[in-house]
Amino acid sequence: MGLAKKYLLNMNILLTGASGFLGGSIIKELSSENSLFSLSRNSGDYQFSLENEIPNFNDFFDLVIHAAGKAHFVPKTEDEKKQFYDVNVVGIQNLLKGLEVSGVPKQFVFISSVSVYGQEQGLNITEDCTLVAKDAYGLSKIEAELLVQKWCNEHNVVCTILRLPLLVGKNPPGNLGAMIKGITKGYYFNIGGGKAKKSMVLAEDVANFIPKIATRGGTYNLTDGFHPTFFELSCAIAKQLKKSRPMNMPLIIAKTIGLMGDFLGSKVPINSLKLKKITADLTFDDSKARAKGWQSRSVLEWYKNKYNY
Repeated sequence: MGLAKKYLLNMNILLTGASGFLGGSIIKELSSENSLFSLSRNSGDYQFSLENEIPNFNDFFDLVIHAAGKAHFVPKTEDEKKQFYDVNVVGIQNLLKGLEVSGVPKQFVFISSVSVYGQEQGLNITEDCTLVAKDAYGLSKIEAELLVQKWCNEHNVVCTILRLPLLVGKNPPGNLGAMIKGITKGYYFNIGGGKAKKSMVLAEDVANFIPKIATRGGTYNLTDGFHPTFFELSCAIAKQLKKSRPMNMPLIIAKTIGLMGDFLGSKVPINSLKLKKITADLTFDDSKARAKGWQSRSVLEWYKNKYNY
Protein backbone atom coordinates (compact mmCIF):
# COMPACT_ATOMS: atom_id res chain seq x y z
CA MET A 1 0.00 0.00 0.00
CA GLY A 2 1.47 3.36 -1.05
CA LEU A 3 1.86 6.19 1.40
CA ALA A 4 -0.97 8.18 -0.16
CA LYS A 5 -3.36 5.24 0.13
CA LYS A 6 -2.34 4.61 3.72
CA TYR A 7 -2.36 8.15 5.08
CA LEU A 8 -4.66 10.30 2.93
CA LEU A 9 -7.98 8.89 1.74
CA ASN A 10 -10.96 10.57 0.14
CA MET A 11 -9.68 14.07 0.81
CA ASN A 12 -10.10 17.27 -1.14
CA ILE A 13 -6.56 18.43 -1.94
CA LEU A 14 -5.45 21.65 -3.61
CA LEU A 15 -2.07 21.60 -5.32
CA THR A 16 -0.57 24.86 -6.55
CA GLY A 17 2.24 24.68 -9.09
CA ALA A 18 0.65 21.53 -10.48
CA SER A 19 2.28 22.03 -13.88
CA GLY A 20 5.76 22.30 -12.35
CA PHE A 21 8.49 19.69 -12.03
CA LEU A 22 7.59 18.58 -8.49
CA GLY A 23 3.87 19.07 -9.11
CA GLY A 24 3.80 16.25 -11.65
CA SER A 25 5.15 13.76 -9.10
CA ILE A 26 2.68 14.93 -6.44
CA ILE A 27 -0.24 14.46 -8.83
CA LYS A 28 0.83 10.87 -9.55
CA GLU A 29 1.08 10.09 -5.84
CA LEU A 30 -2.14 11.66 -4.55
CA SER A 31 -4.68 11.75 -7.36
CA SER A 32 -5.85 8.12 -7.35
CA GLU A 33 -7.33 8.03 -3.84
CA ASN A 34 -8.33 11.68 -3.39
CA SER A 35 -10.10 14.52 -5.14
CA LEU A 36 -7.12 16.52 -6.32
CA PHE A 37 -7.66 20.07 -7.56
CA SER A 38 -4.84 21.81 -9.40
CA LEU A 39 -4.01 25.50 -9.61
CA SER A 40 -1.63 27.10 -12.07
CA ARG A 41 -1.50 30.14 -14.33
CA ASN A 42 -2.74 28.62 -17.57
CA SER A 43 -4.06 25.14 -16.85
CA GLY A 44 -5.76 23.01 -14.22
CA ASP A 45 -8.98 23.21 -12.24
CA TYR A 46 -8.21 26.74 -11.06
CA GLN A 47 -6.34 29.18 -13.28
CA PHE A 48 -5.01 32.14 -11.36
CA SER A 49 -1.86 34.25 -11.34
CA LEU A 50 -1.44 34.32 -7.58
CA GLU A 51 0.93 37.28 -7.55
CA ASN A 52 -1.74 39.38 -9.26
CA GLU A 53 -5.06 38.17 -7.85
CA ILE A 54 -6.80 36.49 -4.94
CA PRO A 55 -8.18 33.13 -6.10
CA ASN A 56 -11.87 32.41 -5.86
CA PHE A 57 -12.40 28.77 -4.88
CA ASN A 58 -15.66 26.85 -5.32
CA ASP A 59 -14.45 23.96 -3.17
CA PHE A 60 -13.30 23.35 0.38
CA PHE A 61 -9.92 21.66 0.78
CA ASP A 62 -8.76 19.39 3.57
CA LEU A 63 -5.13 19.77 2.52
CA VAL A 64 -3.33 22.49 0.55
CA ILE A 65 0.10 21.81 -0.98
CA HIS A 66 1.76 25.02 -2.11
CA ALA A 67 4.43 24.01 -4.63
CA ALA A 68 4.12 27.07 -6.86
CA GLY A 69 6.88 29.64 -6.84
CA LYS A 70 9.53 31.48 -8.77
CA ALA A 71 12.44 29.11 -9.36
CA HIS A 72 15.94 30.06 -8.29
CA PHE A 73 18.10 31.97 -10.75
CA VAL A 74 20.56 34.84 -10.49
CA PRO A 75 18.61 38.07 -11.14
CA LYS A 76 20.29 40.68 -13.31
CA THR A 77 17.96 43.62 -12.64
CA GLU A 78 15.94 45.07 -9.79
CA ASP A 79 12.78 44.04 -11.63
CA GLU A 80 13.94 40.42 -11.69
CA LYS A 81 14.67 40.60 -7.96
CA LYS A 82 11.17 41.95 -7.36
CA GLN A 83 9.68 39.00 -9.24
CA PHE A 84 10.82 36.69 -6.43
CA TYR A 85 8.95 38.77 -3.88
CA ASP A 86 5.85 39.09 -6.04
CA VAL A 87 5.56 35.39 -6.85
CA ASN A 88 6.87 33.80 -3.66
CA VAL A 89 5.50 36.25 -1.06
CA VAL A 90 2.58 38.18 -2.54
CA GLY A 91 1.46 34.98 -4.26
CA ILE A 92 1.14 33.09 -0.99
CA GLN A 93 -0.53 36.07 0.69
CA ASN A 94 -3.23 36.00 -1.99
CA LEU A 95 -3.60 32.23 -1.74
CA LEU A 96 -4.16 32.42 2.01
CA LYS A 97 -6.72 35.20 1.58
CA GLY A 98 -8.60 33.03 -0.91
CA LEU A 99 -8.59 30.08 1.49
CA GLU A 100 -10.02 32.23 4.27
CA VAL A 101 -13.10 32.76 2.09
CA SER A 102 -13.56 29.19 0.82
CA GLY A 103 -12.73 27.60 4.17
CA VAL A 104 -9.52 27.08 6.12
CA PRO A 105 -7.92 23.67 5.40
CA LYS A 106 -6.96 21.17 8.08
CA GLN A 107 -3.39 20.89 6.80
CA PHE A 108 -1.00 23.07 4.80
CA VAL A 109 2.26 21.89 3.21
CA PHE A 110 4.66 24.54 1.93
CA ILE A 111 7.47 23.59 -0.43
CA SER A 112 10.46 25.71 0.55
CA SER A 113 14.18 25.54 -0.20
CA VAL A 114 17.49 25.03 1.57
CA SER A 115 18.37 28.44 0.11
CA VAL A 116 16.79 29.97 3.23
CA TYR A 117 19.96 29.07 5.15
CA GLY A 118 22.02 31.39 2.96
CA GLN A 119 25.00 29.04 3.07
CA GLU A 120 27.44 28.56 0.21
CA GLN A 121 29.35 25.76 1.94
CA GLY A 122 28.99 23.49 4.93
CA LEU A 123 28.27 19.91 5.93
CA ASN A 124 25.10 18.45 7.48
CA ILE A 125 23.34 21.76 8.03
CA THR A 126 20.30 21.22 10.27
CA GLU A 127 16.91 22.92 10.52
CA ASP A 128 18.18 24.76 13.63
CA CYS A 129 20.67 26.73 11.54
CA THR A 130 19.88 30.46 11.48
CA LEU A 131 18.23 31.64 8.28
CA VAL A 132 20.66 34.24 6.92
CA ALA A 133 19.92 34.26 3.18
CA LYS A 134 20.56 37.67 1.64
CA ASP A 135 19.76 36.98 -2.01
CA ALA A 136 16.31 37.82 -3.40
CA TYR A 137 15.25 34.20 -3.80
CA GLY A 138 16.32 33.06 -0.34
CA LEU A 139 14.78 36.12 1.32
CA SER A 140 11.46 35.52 -0.45
CA LYS A 141 11.38 31.92 0.78
CA ILE A 142 12.14 33.01 4.36
CA GLU A 143 9.33 35.55 4.32
CA ALA A 144 6.94 33.03 2.78
CA GLU A 145 7.77 30.48 5.50
CA LEU A 146 7.06 33.03 8.22
CA LEU A 147 3.76 34.00 6.59
CA VAL A 148 2.60 30.40 6.38
CA GLN A 149 3.62 29.58 9.95
CA LYS A 150 1.86 32.65 11.35
CA TRP A 151 -1.30 32.02 9.34
CA CYS A 152 -1.45 28.35 10.28
CA ASN A 153 -0.98 29.17 13.96
CA GLU A 154 -3.77 31.76 13.84
CA HIS A 155 -6.18 29.37 12.12
CA ASN A 156 -5.22 26.14 13.90
CA VAL A 157 -3.92 24.50 10.71
CA VAL A 158 -1.27 21.74 10.79
CA CYS A 159 1.73 23.37 9.10
CA THR A 160 4.48 21.46 7.29
CA ILE A 161 7.47 23.11 5.63
CA LEU A 162 9.75 21.03 3.41
CA ARG A 163 13.14 22.56 2.61
CA LEU A 164 14.43 20.96 -0.55
CA PRO A 165 17.87 20.91 -2.20
CA LEU A 166 18.41 20.13 -5.90
CA LEU A 167 15.44 18.13 -7.21
CA VAL A 168 16.16 15.10 -9.38
CA GLY A 169 13.81 13.27 -11.73
CA LYS A 170 12.91 12.77 -15.37
CA ASN A 171 13.67 15.81 -17.54
CA PRO A 172 14.76 18.09 -14.67
CA PRO A 173 14.96 21.87 -15.15
CA GLY A 174 17.72 24.22 -14.08
CA ASN A 175 21.34 23.34 -13.43
CA LEU A 176 20.78 19.58 -13.47
CA GLY A 177 19.02 19.80 -16.82
CA ALA A 178 21.94 21.85 -18.13
CA MET A 179 24.38 19.21 -16.84
CA ILE A 180 22.50 16.43 -18.62
CA LYS A 181 22.44 18.45 -21.85
CA GLY A 182 26.16 19.16 -21.54
CA ILE A 183 26.96 15.48 -20.98
CA THR A 184 24.75 14.49 -23.90
CA LYS A 185 26.50 16.91 -26.26
CA GLY A 186 29.97 16.26 -24.82
CA TYR A 187 30.81 19.70 -23.48
CA TYR A 188 30.34 19.17 -19.74
CA PHE A 189 33.50 19.38 -17.60
CA ASN A 190 34.00 18.53 -13.95
CA ILE A 191 36.11 21.19 -12.26
CA GLY A 192 39.01 20.23 -10.03
CA GLY A 193 37.96 16.59 -10.12
CA GLY A 194 34.32 17.31 -9.26
CA LYS A 195 34.98 16.51 -5.60
CA ALA A 196 32.36 18.82 -4.05
CA LYS A 197 29.50 17.00 -2.30
CA LYS A 198 25.98 18.36 -2.78
CA SER A 199 22.63 17.42 -1.28
CA MET A 200 19.89 16.45 -3.71
CA VAL A 201 16.64 14.52 -3.58
CA LEU A 202 14.31 12.64 -5.90
CA ALA A 203 11.07 14.48 -6.64
CA GLU A 204 9.15 11.19 -6.43
CA ASP A 205 10.41 10.57 -2.90
CA VAL A 206 9.31 14.04 -1.79
CA ALA A 207 5.85 13.39 -3.22
CA ASN A 208 5.66 10.05 -1.40
CA PHE A 209 6.52 11.68 1.93
CA ILE A 210 3.92 14.46 1.79
CA PRO A 211 0.92 12.26 2.73
CA LYS A 212 2.79 10.84 5.70
CA ILE A 213 3.99 14.13 7.17
CA ALA A 214 1.05 16.42 6.32
CA THR A 215 -0.95 15.32 9.37
CA ARG A 216 2.01 15.77 11.74
CA GLY A 217 3.53 19.11 10.75
CA GLY A 218 6.99 20.55 11.32
CA THR A 219 9.92 21.90 9.30
CA TYR A 220 12.22 19.42 7.59
CA ASN A 221 15.22 19.15 5.28
CA LEU A 222 14.83 16.34 2.75
CA THR A 223 17.81 14.76 0.95
CA ASP A 224 18.73 11.42 -0.58
CA GLY A 225 21.02 10.82 2.41
CA PHE A 226 24.10 10.19 0.24
CA HIS A 227 25.06 13.67 -1.02
CA PRO A 228 26.96 12.63 -4.18
CA THR A 229 29.89 14.54 -5.62
CA PHE A 230 29.65 16.20 -9.02
CA PHE A 231 32.03 13.52 -10.29
CA GLU A 232 29.83 10.68 -9.05
CA LEU A 233 26.65 12.28 -10.38
CA SER A 234 28.07 13.14 -13.80
CA CYS A 235 29.54 9.66 -14.22
CA ALA A 236 26.22 8.00 -13.30
CA ILE A 237 24.37 10.19 -15.81
CA ALA A 238 26.98 9.60 -18.52
CA LYS A 239 26.79 5.84 -18.03
CA GLN A 240 23.01 5.90 -18.26
CA LEU A 241 23.23 7.97 -21.44
CA LYS A 242 25.94 5.65 -22.80
CA LYS A 243 28.27 8.62 -23.10
CA SER A 244 31.95 8.95 -22.27
CA ARG A 245 32.92 9.93 -18.74
CA PRO A 246 32.98 13.74 -18.49
CA MET A 247 36.37 15.38 -18.83
CA ASN A 248 38.05 17.28 -16.02
CA MET A 249 39.09 20.94 -16.02
CA PRO A 250 42.01 21.76 -13.70
CA LEU A 251 41.07 24.21 -11.00
CA ILE A 252 43.73 26.73 -12.02
CA ILE A 253 42.23 26.97 -15.52
CA ALA A 254 38.71 27.27 -14.10
CA LYS A 255 39.84 30.11 -11.84
CA THR A 256 41.28 31.97 -14.82
CA ILE A 257 37.99 31.57 -16.73
CA GLY A 258 36.12 32.66 -13.59
CA LEU A 259 38.11 35.89 -13.42
CA MET A 260 37.26 36.53 -17.07
CA GLY A 261 33.62 35.94 -16.22
CA ASP A 262 33.81 38.56 -13.46
CA PHE A 263 34.57 41.18 -16.10
CA LEU A 264 32.73 39.88 -19.17
CA GLY A 265 29.51 38.74 -17.50
CA SER A 266 27.21 36.25 -19.24
CA LYS A 267 29.55 35.92 -22.23
CA VAL A 268 31.59 33.55 -20.06
CA PRO A 269 29.91 30.42 -18.56
CA ILE A 270 31.31 30.87 -15.03
CA ASN A 271 32.54 33.62 -12.73
CA SER A 272 34.40 33.48 -9.43
CA LEU A 273 31.19 33.24 -7.38
CA LYS A 274 29.82 30.36 -9.44
CA LEU A 275 33.18 28.62 -9.25
CA LYS A 276 33.23 28.92 -5.47
CA LYS A 277 29.79 27.32 -5.25
CA ILE A 278 30.70 24.54 -7.66
CA THR A 279 33.84 23.56 -5.76
CA ALA A 280 32.51 23.79 -2.17
CA ASP A 281 30.74 21.04 -0.23
CA LEU A 282 27.16 21.91 0.71
CA THR A 283 25.06 19.24 2.41
CA PHE A 284 22.04 19.22 4.69
CA ASP A 285 21.04 16.93 7.54
CA ASP A 286 17.66 15.19 7.22
CA SER A 287 17.73 13.09 10.39
CA LYS A 288 14.77 15.04 11.80
CA ALA A 289 12.63 13.90 8.86
CA ARG A 290 13.96 10.34 9.06
CA ALA A 291 12.77 10.17 12.66
CA LYS A 292 9.29 10.88 11.25
CA GLY A 293 9.48 8.14 8.62
CA TRP A 294 11.31 9.85 5.74
CA GLN A 295 12.82 7.27 3.43
CA SER A 296 14.77 8.07 0.30
CA ARG A 297 16.56 6.39 -2.55
CA SER A 298 20.09 7.22 -3.60
CA VAL A 299 20.09 9.53 -6.59
CA LEU A 300 23.11 7.67 -7.97
CA GLU A 301 21.37 4.29 -7.69
CA TRP A 302 18.27 5.76 -9.30
CA TYR A 303 20.30 6.87 -12.29
CA LYS A 304 22.08 3.51 -12.48
CA ASN A 305 19.11 1.19 -12.00
CA LYS A 306 15.75 2.91 -11.99
CA TYR A 307 15.60 5.38 -14.81
CA ASN A 308 15.93 5.03 -18.56
CA TYR A 309 16.13 8.07 -20.79
